[in-house]
Amino acid sequence: MQRRKFSREFKVEAVRLVKERGVSVAQAGRDLDVHENVLRKWMKDFGSDPQHSFPGHGQQKPEQFEIDRLRREVAKLKAERDILKKAAAYFASPIRNSADDARDRPKRPDIHSWRFRKCRRRDVRL
Repeated sequence: MQRRKFSREFKVEAVRLVKERGVSVAQAGRDLDVHENVLRKWMKDFGSDPQHSFPGHGQQKPEQFEIDRLRREVAKLKAERDILKKAAAYFASPIRNSADDARDRPKRPDIHSWRFRKCRRRDVRL
């Protein structure tokens, strides 16, 4: 079963029927074939901000539009901050060259060092 969609005009007229004409929410819901909880929600939305109530699909309230814009701006600023942090860490590290790297590396015996070692007396077999 597909969900029903109501136009903004229908919702506004349903709310006015209850508020201005004094019809009960239950009776108006039965007459309009709308559940009374839905009608109460429409009344709550309309009562808080009649001008911007029921914006429809793709339409946003000005407050929501501003919140979304600020969220995008915060995400952009966080990305810029992270880039600057990494750059600061990179430039704060000491400058290293290949000689420093070789000096810091632990000494590993060369696998062919035995060939260049002086022959000792005990190593010679007769």
